[in-house]
Amino acid sequence: MIPPDRYQSLGELLRDAFVQFKTETALVELRRKRVSEELTYLETKRRGERIAKHFEDLGIGAGDRVAIVMSNQWRWLTAAYAAFYRGAVVVPLDYKLSGEEHEILLRHAKPKVLVTEYAEWRDLKATREGALGFERVLVSEVSERDPLPEDGVHVDFDSIACAEERARATFVPRKRSDQATLVYSSGTGGDPKGCILTHDNYLEQYRTLISLYPFRVGHRYFSVLPTNHAIDFMCGFLGAFACGATVVHQRTLRPEFLRHALQNEGITHMAIVPLILEAFERNLDEKIEDAGKIREAFLDVAQSLNASLTLDRPRKWLSKRLLRPVHNALGPDLKRVYIGGAFVDPARAQRFYDLGIPVVIGYGLTEAGTVLTVNDLKPFRPDSVGRPLEGVEIEIRNADAEGVGEVWVKSRTVFAGYEGDPEQTAEVLQDGWLRTGDLGYLDPSQQLHLVGRSKNMIVTAGGKNVYPEDIETAFEGLDCEEFAVCASGFLWPGIALDEEQLVLVARLKKEGSEADLLTEIAKRNRSLADYKRIAGVLFETEEFPRTASMKLKRRPLAEALRARFEKSALQNVQEVRTSRVEVRA
Repeated sequence: MIPPDRYQSLGELLRDAFVQFKTETALVELRRKRVSEELTYLETKRRGERIAKHFEDLGIGAGDRVAIVMSNQWRWLTAAYAAFYRGAVVVPLDYKLSGEEHEILLRHAKPKVLVTEYAEWRDLKATREGALGFERVLVSEVSERDPLPEDGVHVDFDSIACAEERARATFVPRKRSDQATLVYSSGTGGDPKGCILTHDNYLEQYRTLISLYPFRVGHRYFSVLPTNHAIDFMCGFLGAFACGATVVHQRTLRPEFLRHALQNEGITHMAIVPLILEAFERNLDEKIEDAGKIREAFLDVAQSLNASLTLDRPRKWLSKRLLRPVHNALGPDLKRVYIGGAFVDPARAQRFYDLGIPVVIGYGLTEAGTVLTVNDLKPFRPDSVGRPLEGVEIEIRNADAEGVGEVWVKSRTVFAGYEGDPEQTAEVLQDGWLRTGDLGYLDPSQQLHLVGRSKNMIVTAGGKNVYPEDIETAFEGLDCEEFAVCASGFLWPGIALDEEQLVLVARLKKEGSEADLLTEIAKRNRSLADYKRIAGVLFETEEFPRTASMKLKRRPLAEALRARFEKSALQNVQEVRTSRVEVRA
């Protein structure tokens, strides 16, 4: 592992890592059950620096922005390395957003270069038509039947990265205080919230995490969360490469191929969200049920014995001997699972620990890098999100009689602010402290426990941040005087994190009908992704509080509604929901 202390930037750290570990395997890419690409650190370095030379020829340098819209693959990581090599700012976007949503964020970020894959480029109508004014669009895996426009703007990513020539790019140094990324925590429908994260934010986060959970040469990290996600950016890019580990990508994300990779590719580590852990548990239950009653009884005894022998700390060698069938089913080499991004069911986490699969629960948010607190497994605590990492200060402000209050944090990993939005920045950053909007308490051992949210936001089991303001655009033109969308925990703080819902507050017209409005909301709901749907409606009779410029005052509205209504006043919205959610990385 390479200590980060002597480095000023991510580009500098990664450049040295690619040399130090040059003969080790850096990347393995799978398509279904076949290895389609395997690259050493030296080969990865060469591909990345060819892209960097292309950026240099375009004039891309310090502070310029390079956006990446790609699924997890070797091209994502080499493009990011190339950008950092040239001192550019990486804008990582969630490839699962729609083309229109991507273009909203691209207009806000104003990158000079876009790196994307053919399937995503096809959805970017304004990009294809040249309406966003990119200096260059690099597209991978281009279809021969539908070639790129010959406009001097669109080029084939693969032809550059895999070219024979090895012209050297000029490395551009950066300082720790310089911006490294612009990361969007929301903003696909409302006002984009781009978080400015510096090189120091990432280098400090890397330092504190490797002190607890270092990667080593020979470790194989399975990258299943999108790499734009803070957890995977740290574990499946920066942390893995800086320690000489191997990153494994599976291009086909159907559950059976994820399981095949875990069972056959020597996976030792992975980071997931609670939705994936739930899917693992379903798969495990199915295998146990198929094994028959006798084997099920034997596993229960073995699990109980393992739980009693690992109370103080994990003992992988022992757990694997006692519960070999379980470990072989999940992944025979799996040492550790990192989980965060949303509420983790304590009983589910405890079950996996008792089966000898240590689940490391952490807590963080985009505005604070990756992780603020984490469980050190000494001992395992499924009821908390762990202790603060070294250098992280936590205060519980405005605590009630039981010690529950809003979580405020201070750390070198806290972001520099929201891009172009000093008003929202001032709301969450005060005297170096970040107001998280989460409610919790610290126990005597300094373990942080989260109990709810005070900000207008929901985090899904898949780790997606859902800002109700973004959802409002889908309901524009509703036949009512005015409406707003709120998180249920924002209206009634203290609601369990796994019971959060989106609530639409509406003020009817004089002749308006509640039933008609509910029908219209249900109709629009069906066109939205499941996690964006309204679950209930609250009918208000008073005018909404607004500023002189007619901007909605959300907190006073929530306070007024809380004073007059219980949660039971919500009217249910009839909607179609799937009973089982497919795992998607």
